[in-house]
Amino acid sequence: MSDENNDLDQQALADEWAAALEEQTGSADGGVTDSGAKAVDLDELQDESTPVDDPKLDVILDIPVRMTMEVGGTEIPIRNLLQLSQGSVIELNRVAGEPLDVKINGTLIAHGEVVVVNDRYGIRLTDVISPQERIRRLK
Repeated sequence: MSDENNDLDQQALADEWAAALEEQTGSADGGVTDSGAKAVDLDELQDESTPVDDPKLDVILDIPVRMTMEVGGTEIPIRNLLQLSQGSVIELNRVAGEPLDVKINGTLIAHGEVVVVNDRYGIRLTDVISPQERIRRLK
């Protein structure tokens, strides 16, 4: 029974995110936003793929990876770091409104913008780096 309630809660949360993204993009059919980003319904992100015939590849698909969204960064001397206190402001190397970097295990894969739905942060992808470009950047 607990699993059933959890599934219902997950579906309700997914529906809220989908509705909020729909509202922000201004289209009910998952169209393209002003920034050129395709609005993706959360149901499209669920794993409905067919089983992979190669068991080696199937194992790889379940490996967890670390996804981070980077707002910006800066370098400061240790002297200034030790002087930080509550309320201190640190200037970052990004301009306000500039897209965030979306990284997987430290590798840039996309750019996006922050969205908020029911007091939770999310990110709308605005530009996805092609696999060829990712490989080129590694060299």
